[in-house]
Amino acid sequence: MDYPNDQDPGAPIRSGIPEHGRIPKYYAVKARIAALVAELGEGGLLPTERDLSERYDVARETVRQALRDLLLEGKLRRQGRGTVVAGPKLEQPLSLASYTEGVRRQGRTPGRGLITLDRFPCNDTLAADVGLTRGEPVWHMERVLLADDERVGLESTYVAVARVPRLDTDFDPDSSFYSYLHEQGIVFGDADERIETVLAAPREALLIGTPPALPMLLIHRVSRDTLGRPLERVRTLYRGDRFSFTAHLGG
Repeated sequence: MDYPNDQDPGAPIRSGIPEHGRIPKYYAVKARIAALVAELGEGGLLPTERDLSERYDVARETVRQALRDLLLEGKLRRQGRGTVVAGPKLEQPLSLASYTEGVRRQGRTPGRGLITLDRFPCNDTLAADVGLTRGEPVWHMERVLLADDERVGLESTYVAVARVPRLDTDFDPDSSFYSYLHEQGIVFGDADERIETVLAAPREALLIGTPPALPMLLIHRVSRDTLGRPLERVRTLYRGDRFSFTAHLGG
């Protein structure tokens, strides 16, 4: 049976083979399916679970476990009743660049679908992050993130109404919020971000169009303008099977 290539610089150390050398059967099957995925190329249709179990002479549950791993890693995706080879993950820079810019740099078409845009009195939790006091009005905008019309994330933005009083009438929700702020004379200075892995809540999974068990990358961001004044708080869920994040580090 073929095993993963240990020389691949992107592969895990020893390609996940434990020190005792006993390789789980599903993992060996996963390696063979991964090789098949490379042969088929993006968009290629994978054989059925039954066909794969017969090809590799293993139980269908073994094949199913291998496919689950490859789906979670973003190498495969469901399409109708079948499974096809997925394209490369989107790389999103950890910077003040917008989602729109990051997707366009990779030759994809960014988009957003508005879920809700409303205003409400600011509570204590939000006040410091958006530069308000309790009771002042704040906007909440929730949008589904798209890449070539594929739903890949969910973004929730809070910003003071005083900063952008005509957000509900002047802003195109399918466009970049950062570009809109720049047009209003508001320039980003810096931001604090925190990244964690989570499982989407049932409502979030429904909006993004994924199973609730799919791991998500969650980014919390609090931004300030060039004068250091609080500007916005953003909570963004990215599909773990469709995104990776990059950062340039200097020293």
